[in-house]
Amino acid sequence: MTIAHKWLWTILTSVSILLVTASSKEWIPISPTEVFGFITGAVCVLFVVEQNIWNFPIGIANNIFFIVLFLSSRLYGDMALQVVYIVLGLIGWWQWLHGGVNRTELQVNPASAQEMLILLFVGAVATAGMREYFIMINDSAPFLDALTTALSLIAQYLLNNKRIESWFVWIAADIIYVGLYVQKGLYLTAVLYALFIGLCITGYISWRKTEFRFGKEIVLQ
Repeated sequence: MTIAHKWLWTILTSVSILLVTASSKEWIPISPTEVFGFITGAVCVLFVVEQNIWNFPIGIANNIFFIVLFLSSRLYGDMALQVVYIVLGLIGWWQWLHGGVNRTELQVNPASAQEMLILLFVGAVATAGMREYFIMINDSAPFLDALTTALSLIAQYLLNNKRIESWFVWIAADIIYVGLYVQKGLYLTAVLYALFIGLCITGYISWRKTEFRFGKEIVLQ
């Protein structure tokens, strides 16, 4: 663990203690569900940055908190997405442990141009289809909900396969999420996703230092 990562863990621990205390004593108008969603989400991303397998169980706990939170805010796309995340998290857990050569640990690797074009097409079609569905079920932000759902699923697919491009897709989704959650009054969750943007940049730099191309490891100093 680098010095920067140690500082991030120290800051997160301090902030988490303050938030749990403030929420439990009703010093701030933020529910315990949103607080624990914030904490588990931040811990999950830090574990991803460090390529720590514990990001998956912590991520699943985060999904459960957000199912409850998004249901109350009528963000049905985001709520349904959490269920899909749980399934993908279980799959990704296995892939990281056994998805490499000869079922060894999976290493960071780049996506092909063909793979990214296919994902872009699938994402566009999925966004259009989900938008129509979300309008039908009275979702409060049908287009943004559909777009972020599609981007997040693509990012999770790339993450499960340890594609370095996953960070760029996460950044795009998180930027939209910040505005959406501010609009819905979920201010702590908006702060969390703003934090995610910074962590994504850190994650990209960290993953880029050790990358596999064509079965050969490249270590960037």
